[in-house]
Amino acid sequence: MSFEALLFDCDGVLVDSEAITCGVLRDMLEEKGWSMSLTQCMEHFVGHTVRNRADLIERHTGWQITQGWLEQFYQRRNERLSSDIRAIEGVHEVLQQQLIPRFAGRMAVASGADRFKVEMMLSKVGLLDFFSGRIFSGHEVARSKPAPDVYLAAAEHLKVDPRHCLVIEDTPVGIAAGVAAGATVWAYCPPGAPARSLHDAGAVRLLSSMRELAQAAAAP
Repeated sequence: MSFEALLFDCDGVLVDSEAITCGVLRDMLEEKGWSMSLTQCMEHFVGHTVRNRADLIERHTGWQITQGWLEQFYQRRNERLSSDIRAIEGVHEVLQQQLIPRFAGRMAVASGADRFKVEMMLSKVGLLDFFSGRIFSGHEVARSKPAPDVYLAAAEHLKVDPRHCLVIEDTPVGIAAGVAAGATVWAYCPPGAPARSLHDAGAVRLLSSMRELAQAAAAP
């Protein structure tokens, strides 16, 4: 199938950020009485906003999150990301050599995260210029993932029918958003990732590397 536009999630697809963010969150939740491993924290929170998991946090801590606590989390998270963030292996090469020549200005980032976080991470790893003016945040639409709003906003901006868009995601929540938008969804699924859950969520293809994405998506 030939696609007219390519829409990327950010965390876990363009940047290797999930373990960093969840590491900070795990530590802060332990301070509130909920002890768990990093793996367990990622199972609970990857693909979700912390605010949308407030009920889960309350069940495990007996405490309701506050705006002040969220702001402290964002600050600690951003500090760790700023110092430790790395790009997904191979992403610079495939963007420059294969995807940009194929899609030109019809590539966008559609993330569930806040704009500051997305732009800061992309800037730190040297990817921001690839998506200048084409970054969309789930915080700036009516509903964040798994609702399709952020992908619909990106497709509308690019003037491409969502049915002709290819979405690259890495979580069941994000995959559900892409499917709900009417797009075709492929999942970035490096070794060790939960392949079955990604397939079950609606991803029609699993990609073990960014180079595999380039070979498949850049075909005429």
